[in-house]
Amino acid sequence: MSQHKSLQGSSGIVIKRNVLKRFERVDILKKRGQWKAGDRVQGLRKTKPDV
Repeated sequence: MSQHKSLQGSSGIVIKRNVLKRFERVDILKKRGQWKAGDRVQGLRKTKPDV
């Protein structure tokens, strides 16, 4: 799947996304200690991207 030209720049994605993919949310929750192995990946907590 290709990206729209407005999202691409010379160094990749330039626009900050406000929606995270599931694996990105799990990674953030793991860093915060709010997700353990064996927890369900459906119905995850809301997370904001780390800056």
